[in-house]
Order: sequence, then structure tokens, then C-alpha cells
Amino acid sequence: MHPTSLPGGHGNGDLGPDAFRLIDFLCAAGFTVWQTLPLGPTHDEGSPYRCQSAHAGSELLISLERLVGEGLLAPDGGPWAGEPPEAYRRRRLGEAYRVHRSGAHEESLRECRSFAERHRYWLDDHALFQALREAQGGRPWWEWPVGVRDRVPAALEAALVAHEDAVNQRRFEQYVFYRQWGELRRYANERGVRVFGDIPLYVAEDSADVWAHRQWFRLDPEGRPTVVAGVPPDYFSATGQRWGNPQYDWDRLQADGFSWWVERVRTQLEQFDLLRIDHFRGLQAFWEIPAGEQTAVAGRWVLAPGEALLNRLREVFQRLPLVAEDLGFITREVEELRDRFGLPGMKVLQFAFAGGSGNPYLPHNLPVNAVVYTGTHDNDTTLGWFHSLDPATREYVLEYLGCAADAMPTALCRTALASVSRLAVLPMQDLLGLGSEHRMNVPGTHTPRNWRWRFTWEGLAPGTERFYRRLLEMYGRV
Repeated sequence: MHPTSLPGGHGNGDLGPDAFRLIDFLCAAGFTVWQTLPLGPTHDEGSPYRCQSAHAGSELLISLERLVGEGLLAPDGGPWAGEPPEAYRRRRLGEAYRVHRSGAHEESLRECRSFAERHRYWLDDHALFQALREAQGGRPWWEWPVGVRDRVPAALEAALVAHEDAVNQRRFEQYVFYRQWGELRRYANERGVRVFGDIPLYVAEDSADVWAHRQWFRLDPEGRPTVVAGVPPDYFSATGQRWGNPQYDWDRLQADGFSWWVERVRTQLEQFDLLRIDHFRGLQAFWEIPAGEQTAVAGRWVLAPGEALLNRLREVFQRLPLVAEDLGFITREVEELRDRFGLPGMKVLQFAFAGGSGNPYLPHNLPVNAVVYTGTHDNDTTLGWFHSLDPATREYVLEYLGCAADAMPTALCRTALASVSRLAVLPMQDLLGLGSEHRMNVPGTHTPRNWRWRFTWEGLAPGTERFYRRLLEMYGRV
């Protein structure tokens, strides 16, 4: 469950009181892991997998309520009449920054300066990128004036002077985000709950990362990709998927000791206790599509230096608390790379009930070193999935689980918890017993409903904590 799905806040859930209440609920129910989606600042469609920074947190997750409690904001009556929630949040963050800038809170000034110094390796570029993007009316960086587009030193120096206040506000917002998230994570850790994050393999073209580090990506002189990411045609799509993310220049990255990746993982380990690598198979071989192609059909597989990268990360960080997202078209070579580093893979129970008793996602076939899910943010809710099945498959699911139809989705949740896999993850929608209208995302679509789902505390049935704590105790997961 992503923090945006929490109750409270304006327009989206945030790091306010409801986030701490969630940790209390998890503790009461016996859960010891909370998995989120990436926390970065998104583009207009709201996808956490297409962020404007691989390091920054979304300013829309900052709790205004906590800023009021700290004296950085005065209480108000909420948004003005007709003011959109996002505009309200940005206006209030501007007010908090002006209080901070005034020096009324000397401690926050010192902490912010210290934060900016520690995170200089990404924060300066991100803050200037955001200030310039705002000044350019939200246009992508390759459409900016050539001087700042191409990071000509004199142009960057002039931009820093012209947009000094906006740059400093962005630094302040990241300080506040990291502080609030850090306090929430500590609250969770002190109560036995670890926080599980997500690293998309690729980054968005319109991001501070690509703008500031063009040398690590395969781009033309104007900054546009020459080849892009995606996946080949398969059973689900005759033309494959063309994601459009710029491909890495892996040769240059490796020659540099993967420093960009090391820094990226460093900030994520500051935020999370363990991490999922989205599209892990791209570390063994990736589908490279010429940028001029409108579909993924004309792509080709290209080997990637995943083993060298993982060795480098292990050398720097000693341990790799990583989970490999190994869904989709997975080859023996991908499995060998995963297993060479002892990484758990993912097993999704909604994929289990086709192909007979040998299906690797069926509970009796699951390995110990895996993370089992009823479904993920890209799947329908379990109840919606169950009702979408043809009658014969529905009957097979019920026969396998040994339950009646009215036991779904709880029966599949129970099955995940009873499995031998070392970690089991349940979407919040399945704990609440919700149908298809509550799914988080429909891949390949850009509808207003994607990434907007939120729950209510009233939706939790009485006794939910007691019920799940009993199951978790029964299956040795507390």
C-alpha cells in the first residue's frame, strides 16, 4: 500500500497522523513489513514508476498537519474555495519555507543546511531542475533554452542566481520530506515493522537524473534517446510494450564503477529496510528498441552487466537487502543471476491457477526464498480477479483452496500466509475485501483512476487485527 492511499491529507494520503496509525494497525495485527511503491515526485499522470528524480521524495507526501504542529505553518481552514488540493499543498509549502527562511526556527535552518551538504550529490541538481521546470511552464528539459538544456556552466550559474529562492525552497522541501519519512520509519522500526521500498530499473527521460547525467544514458546531441526500454511481443500484446525510458550506457557506467547506481541505492537504503528491483530481468538482458519505432516489435535483446553491478553494490554496502521482481518472460540466465546473489523472487497467487499442478505459482510449488503475493499494484484486487474468472477456473480455485466463494479474498490471503515462502505480502485492498473498482493501476492505460486509490478506516471490519494476528501466529510469521 502506497502512502498516497492513506486517509487524511488534501488530495492524497501523506506522512501525517494516519501514517502513524497505519503502523499501529500493523503492530496490532502482527504484520512486520510494510511495502510501498517508489516515493519520488511524479509527473502529471501520478505514476510512481515515472518520477522526476531517483533520489527525491514527493513534496505532495509532506504532512502539512505536522508542519503546523512544529510551528512552521499557522493553522488555516483548508483550501480556498475552488483551490485544487495540489495547488493548496504547494502554496502552504511556500508559506512554510518563508517561515523557515526568516530564521524563526534556528534548529530547522541548521538541520536543513546539514541535510543539503550530506545530499549534495543529487540535491543541487534536483532543486535546480525543479526550479527551471517550473519557470519553463512544466516543459521537459530538452525543450529548455540551449544553455540550461546542455548545462553550460555560465548558463547554470545565471540560473542559480535568477531562481535562487525557488532552488532553496526545493532544498527545504526535500529536507522536510526526508525528516518526516525518517521519523515515520523510525517509529515503524522501533515497533518491529520494516519498510519495503521499490527501485524501478529505468528512470524517466524528463528527470533530474537524465538532465544532470546525460553521459550515463544513450542520447543524441539534443538529449533525446537513441534507444528506449520496453518488453517484446508476448501472449498479452502482439506489439509488446514500448515504455520509452532512455537506455543506460552500461559500458560507461561499468567503467566508472557504477557510481551513479551506488548513489541511487545509497539514498534508497536511507529510506527503506529492504528494496524490490523492478524489472530485474533487465539486469541480465534488456529489450532495446530504436527510439523512432512506435511499438516494441523491432527491438532486440542486449546483454547487461548485472552481475558486475550487483557485485559492486555488495562490495559497497556489504549486504544486499534486495528482492528481484522476476515476473514475465524469465529465462534460465535471469534465474541464475537472481540465485547467484541469493535474492528472493516474486510469486503471485493470481497467476497460479492455469496450466495444472505444475504451475510454479501454486502454493505447493513455492520455494522458501521468495516473496508470495495474492496480487500486486498492477493486478486486479483478488476479489475482482476471482469474479472475472470463467466458471471452470473459479471452481478450480475454490476446490484447491477448499473453501466456498464467499470466503474470497480472505481464503487466498490465508493461503499466502500459510505458504513456506519467507515473506508474504497482502495488498490492503485484499484485507478490506474490495472489488475491481478499488484496484491501484491498470497497466498500459492512462485513466484518471490509476494511482488514486485511497482507503478509509471505516472499511476495516471489526476484529481484523485479531483475525490476522491469529493467522500470523499460527503460521509462524509474528
